[in-house]
Amino acid sequence: MNARRTALAAVAIALASAFFFTCTYVLNRAAAVDGGHWAWTAALRYLITLPLLLPVMPWQGGMAPVWRAIRAHPGPWLLWSGIGFVLFYLCLSYAASSGPSWLIAGTFQLTVIAGMLCAPFLYRDERARIPLPALLTGTVVIAGVLLMQFGHRDGALDRDAWIALALVAISAFAYPLGNRGLLLHLERAGVELNATQRVFGMTLASQPMWLAVAACTFATVGPPPMSQTWLAGGVALGAGVVATVLFFQATGMVRNNPTALAAAEAMQAAEILFATLIGVLWLGEAWPQSHALLGALLVVLGIVVFSAVAARTSAGDLKAIQELEGDRGA
Repeated sequence: MNARRTALAAVAIALASAFFFTCTYVLNRAAAVDGGHWAWTAALRYLITLPLLLPVMPWQGGMAPVWRAIRAHPGPWLLWSGIGFVLFYLCLSYAASSGPSWLIAGTFQLTVIAGMLCAPFLYRDERARIPLPALLTGTVVIAGVLLMQFGHRDGALDRDAWIALALVAISAFAYPLGNRGLLLHLERAGVELNATQRVFGMTLASQPMWLAVAACTFATVGPPPMSQTWLAGGVALGAGVVATVLFFQATGMVRNNPTALAAAEAMQAAEILFATLIGVLWLGEAWPQSHALLGALLVVLGIVVFSAVAARTSAGDLKAIQELEGDRGA
């Protein structure tokens, strides 16, 4: 397959991954609309994801290296999976009841710049530097998110809306922070794991925390309704397995081609479009209007430009590509 066809194939696969990542926002919103408790939405997703990943692992490097890595250093795995999976998804699930799917999807795109802003606190080498072009592009994404939020609320955010905005922002930072923190630990420990192995390992390491969340939720509100369990299973399969594997495949195909990598990375902007279409058609949500629509367009523009900057900077750099891969998607 020549370079042009490889690039087009990677973009198509990345677009498909964006569609499946959208499951997180739409199905979580559907569970909230149906009255499902947010903590069950969070716990069920990762409790179901673990068995779904098991059949994939023999083709992705196997489980044995992951298990050895966790047994050798359980502390970092518990810490970073607690931040990158548990804190991330508890906040995102709670926020799902605050507004339409496109609003949560758009606000979560703060994760595009969150990894960059976390870098000075994690690294002690050249990776700690924040490139000015990326920082300027990040301000466009932030401006778009604020326009979406204020446009949706007609310029006034009440207490619940501010709480939801803060929780999505925390979630957007927790996800890349957990990924990059684990990558840094593996680097220092001299352990090589691919992206799927890292996702599996963090899912496995987070199970005790998810079981504790499930036990507390059961004691408080009782068992989850079957409809919520099915919706959580849909998120686990769609976003946790299918979307992740597709995205890693797409970025891996063009990791040495800056232009194609930028295009593949930028496909995540389609999550806002997919969330809007599915939310309107399936959940009866309203279209973004006026300032909210302008904000969504700014977020899309910011993601496209940021992806180009990040991809050109990291082309051919395996560690940088691994960080970009892990920072994407919910």
